[in-house]
Amino acid sequence: MPDAFLDELRETIRTIPDFPIDGIMFRDISPVLSGGGLLAKVTDRFVEDIEKLGWEPDVIVGPEARGFIFGPLLAERLGIGFVPVRKPGKLPADTHSVEYTLEYGSNVLEMHKDAISEGQRVVIIDDLLATGGTISACAELCQASGGDVLGALFLIELEGLDARSSIAPIPAHALLEFPA
Repeated sequence: MPDAFLDELRETIRTIPDFPIDGIMFRDISPVLSGGGLLAKVTDRFVEDIEKLGWEPDVIVGPEARGFIFGPLLAERLGIGFVPVRKPGKLPADTHSVEYTLEYGSNVLEMHKDAISEGQRVVIIDDLLATGGTISACAELCQASGGDVLGALFLIELEGLDARSSIAPIPAHALLEFPA
């Protein structure tokens, strides 16, 4: 079924070949962020889709950097809190820490130990699902604090990288799919 919003969104995202390294087709969402009103429409669609999926989160978790864009907007719209997941040394209180792999390297993420309470329902949000490393790390951090991860939301999912099986059993929902 045609969806004018998703068509507009797809046309707005630009592809940059060989960035940040050769062989990567980088999906640049900068035009989405600067396109008058498109970011609000993305947030609206995420709210609609969360309701359709039956997810009722207590908190939204987003990794830096682009999870920091979509996460607070979604959390505000839902009337719930936002929890940042950051690179090492950026959070001032005691943290949980997880090392993970990306589609072109590895990294470490941290979250405050007291950011999520036992039994809180969590939805993780990020701009892109590629290999699933970032989301798996976020889920591990949430679970270390006793959170229940309901699912993960993305603007884009890269096809053919088998990310959904690597983050299983966490359900994933993406607005758009692009070839890897």
